[in-house]
Amino acid sequence: MLDLQRLRALHAVSVHGSVGAAAAALGFTPSAVSQQIAKLERETRTVLLEREGRGVRLTDEAWRLARTARELLAIVERAETELEAGRGAPEGRLAVAAFPSAARGLMPGVLAELAARHPALDTRLTEVDPHLSVDLVAKGAVDLVVAHGWDIAPLPAPAGVEQAWIGDDLCDLLVPEGHRFAGRGPVRREELAGERWICQPPGRVCHDWLVRTLREAGCEPFIVHRADENPTLVALVAAGLGIALIPRLGRGPLPAGVVEVPLDPMPQRHLYALWREGAARRPAIAETVRTLRAHWPRATGRPAG
Repeated sequence: MLDLQRLRALHAVSVHGSVGAAAAALGFTPSAVSQQIAKLERETRTVLLEREGRGVRLTDEAWRLARTARELLAIVERAETELEAGRGAPEGRLAVAAFPSAARGLMPGVLAELAARHPALDTRLTEVDPHLSVDLVAKGAVDLVVAHGWDIAPLPAPAGVEQAWIGDDLCDLLVPEGHRFAGRGPVRREELAGERWICQPPGRVCHDWLVRTLREAGCEPFIVHRADENPTLVALVAAGLGIALIPRLGRGPLPAGVVEVPLDPMPQRHLYALWREGAARRPAIAETVRTLRAHWPRATGRPAG
C-alpha cells in the first residue's frame, strides 16, 4: 500500500519544482523529503527523480503518480473538513501563503489572534509572490492564500478555487523632501512626465501598472532604479534618487526625507483570501477569513468599509 506522507512529499516537489522548496513548504528538511521519495521509489520499484544539473526533475512515471497523489490528498482534505466541521472548532494544521507586504503588515496580528483564540489550530505562514500563490492553493500545496489584484491585472480565478474580498489597499506617491510635488495637493498622472522613477522589476504588477498607466497618460516612465522590496524602494526615495508609487499595507512609518503625496485618481489594489472549493466549511478557513477582515482596518489605519 502506498504511504500517504511519501505521496505528499512527491506532490510537493511536483508543485514547488525542487526538493528544497518542497521541504520549506512542508516544514521538513530537504534530506527528509529526499528520504521520503527514496522510500516511495523502493515501494513502487520506479525511478521518480532524476538529476538535472544542480537540481532534479520528475520522471514521466513520477508526474503520473503526483497526479494520483493530488487526487488522494483532495479526498483526505474533504474527510478532514467533514470531521472539523462536525466538531465546529478550528483545529489542525492550516498552511497559509501571503505576498510580502501582507505577510509583514497584516499577517502577524492575524496569526497572533488565531493562536490566542484557537490553541488547537496550528497555522503556518509562507511568504510567496502573488503571481505564484493562486496556483499553489489550486493544486493543494497550501490551504489558504492572501493575494491581490489590480485594475490592470485582476486576480485570476481558476476552477475549483473560491475567494472572499478582504479590503482595498491604497497607493501613494512618495517623493523626496524638497521635490516639486512635496506639500501640495493631489497630483494628476499627466504631471508625472520627466520624473525619475524607482520601482519593482518588470513582470511585477507594480511595475506593469506604472508603465501602462503613464503611457495611457501620454508619458513614458523614466525608470532609473529597480528593487524587489518596498523598504528598499523607500530608502532610495529618501536618498533623493527618484520617486516611487508604494502601497500602504506593510509600508511602515516613512523615514526622514520622504513625503507622501496623493495621486488623482488614487491607485489601489484589492486583497482577497482564496481557498479550494468547499473548504470554507472547515472552521479553520472560515475563522481565518473572519480574522483577516477584522484586522484589515488596523493594518491600513483606515476605518472599516
